[in-house]
Amino acid sequence: MSASTPRIVELTGPFARFAGRLLVGLGHDVVLVEPPGGDPDRHEDADAFAHWHAGKRSVTLDPADSDALRRLLSTADVLLDGTPDGADTVGLDHLVHVRATPFGLVGPRSGWQGTDLVVAALGGMLAQVGDPDGPPLHLPENQAEHLAGVNAAIAALLGLRAGRHARGQLIDISAQACVAAALEAGTLAYLHEDRVPPRPGRVHPLVPHGLFRAADGHLGGGLGGSPRMWDALLDWLSEEGAQADLGEPRWQDPVERKRHQEHVFKVVQDFVGRWPKAEFAERAQARKLPWAAVDLPCELPDNPQLAARDFFTRVGDRTDLGFPFAFPEGHRVTELSVPELGADQAVLHEEPPLRTAATASTAVPALEGIRVLDLTWVLAGPYCTKVLADHGADVIKVESVSRPDPTRFAPFMHLSRGPHNNPDTNGYFNEVNRNKRSIALDTRTDEGIAVLRELIANCDVLVENFSATVMTRLGLGYDTLREINPRLVYVSMSGMGHTGPRAGWVSYADTVSASSGLTGLTGWGPDDVVGVIYGHGDIVAGLQAALATVAALEHREETGRGQHIDLSQLEAIAAHMGTSLLTTARTPVGNTHPRWSPQGVYRCLGADRWLAVSVRSDEEWTALCGVIGRPDLAERLPRSGDRRQESAVVDEALGDWARTMPADVAAELLQEAGVPAGAVQDGRELVEHDPQLRARGFYVRMEHPAAGAFLHEGLPIRLTRTPGSIRRPAPLLGADTEEVLREVAGLSPERVRDLHEAGVLR
Repeated sequence: MSASTPRIVELTGPFARFAGRLLVGLGHDVVLVEPPGGDPDRHEDADAFAHWHAGKRSVTLDPADSDALRRLLSTADVLLDGTPDGADTVGLDHLVHVRATPFGLVGPRSGWQGTDLVVAALGGMLAQVGDPDGPPLHLPENQAEHLAGVNAAIAALLGLRAGRHARGQLIDISAQACVAAALEAGTLAYLHEDRVPPRPGRVHPLVPHGLFRAADGHLGGGLGGSPRMWDALLDWLSEEGAQADLGEPRWQDPVERKRHQEHVFKVVQDFVGRWPKAEFAERAQARKLPWAAVDLPCELPDNPQLAARDFFTRVGDRTDLGFPFAFPEGHRVTELSVPELGADQAVLHEEPPLRTAATASTAVPALEGIRVLDLTWVLAGPYCTKVLADHGADVIKVESVSRPDPTRFAPFMHLSRGPHNNPDTNGYFNEVNRNKRSIALDTRTDEGIAVLRELIANCDVLVENFSATVMTRLGLGYDTLREINPRLVYVSMSGMGHTGPRAGWVSYADTVSASSGLTGLTGWGPDDVVGVIYGHGDIVAGLQAALATVAALEHREETGRGQHIDLSQLEAIAAHMGTSLLTTARTPVGNTHPRWSPQGVYRCLGADRWLAVSVRSDEEWTALCGVIGRPDLAERLPRSGDRRQESAVVDEALGDWARTMPADVAAELLQEAGVPAGAVQDGRELVEHDPQLRARGFYVRMEHPAAGAFLHEGLPIRLTRTPGSIRRPAPLLGADTEEVLREVAGLSPERVRDLHEAGVLR
């Protein structure tokens, strides 16, 4: 281990292991601590062990040997701790101790049992997937665990950065809070419109996109988000004689199209259904229309974009999913080895390194002093810069009336109790842009670009989520950016990345999810795909971009160099597909689990009330049977394999019991018996009723100058010494223009006045 490479000791668990994998991808030295017999996955699920732990080093320790663990931790910089009870780190003041647990370390449910399904239910994810008249549907490949993992990885790097001016610290990651902060508009609709949207089925609740059936599968796509896209789609329909009545003038009005979207979608579906999925996607993209074939994970190696960008990683003699972005400086991890059990026992005998004492007496947020130029819009990019702003970065959002952010201006994305024509009152925009400053700058003008260059010269980070060629067309490709500011961390977030045969493809969150394998595995079976309709892919891309930014800032501390992080949103979400490529997952499995039984979602007392249950062991099954008054089933079906064979009997018994119970009461009874269970919660229940989120102060009230006071979704990452916070509401459009241009770009009052008069600042 070099002196500059942080050492991460991992006490693994379901909500921590992805963080360890991501840190391997960043080049850190990750030491996996296993019991003498090895991690259970070594024996029960070798594919899972290979995916999560390839590239790590392995040491074995008796869990009772706390002295040996403390000696190991004395050599470490970070403890990534996914164990239920947590390691004793008292006295190890240098250590960044990241605890990743289902519900966090404080609150009345901190001791509750949580699986991916149960956390997804209690965090609000399940309420957003599935048909409105059917059961909530679990996203495949443990998306709640992945959200916790990427937040834990960000937390580890924030802790390391903060350690330069403060001691080590405990960081509390609640997987439930990670999910609750990643619902796109799911909770925001309630907070800003007193509305709880139903499960959307196959149609996005806000934008005119959804899942369509092709001749040989499915496609993700829709009408697009601009007049140009509608016109291009209509031209195509007309050329093929498939436009029906959509050529009538009334359909030029986007509000009319949204009001009668079912009819418009039927016409489009009749056309789409004639085509093979891949051919339709290619032809649509040739017209710059946002469509993508719904692929399964086993089809990903044939994706020409992923292959051209060397996304995949070889693990032994097999191909596995790669990492969300190339790092550092464009380097790709393309080959990893699975560690032999205890192969690195020598690590246990190393001496701790000499450490420099903390240099400051007061703790400040981890990203205090970092200035970010934010050229992003809609969700993926603003979510990234929101994370940075929440942890102290000065984020300057560049926008203008001439290039409006749809989340400020588009009526169909406007969440507000008042009129939908005020760019400053949209709850969607105001949630993901809190803690930021706004300047109104017209970058279509030469003067606007000149001002932008002066800002770039005085910022640490630039983040944008344009399509791949926009920055080059503005004269701001990376070579130019590096000349302006050699220390700049430039994070681009296009859908496909800046290189590769599909770099020019137009992408939305739903099309990226379609291409990644996530949509194709979300459903009840091969002929009943439901898909991921809300912006989960945008959230994932935003989190991974935030991770990349903090990693690049740490790299700059060591080397003095900035770099270009060419983040592909497709690669970001594909990296969240877990073991699906190693297991060649080929069909959706609904809410079930490959080994645990029962696992499912059961209707409870009340309208659209549901209970999520996971039984991980025979002991938990016996406990469940005692709670539901069916000890005979525990005797009849003692083993998981027996229960899977008799799944109809098991589901009927559990369903009959749940149907007579309020979901919260049923969950509490099962949790008291040690069985993972939780009510499926929607936005209202998260805000009004969840005792765990309330105890953690998750929702934060803040007064906005135009929209008034409202609750904001809180921070999933809780650092004890250098906490982030919601310090200020989202800015009014252009509210900080003059202040930023004076303080950051160094412009004189006279030049600012001239820019105003020339219409550049608007």
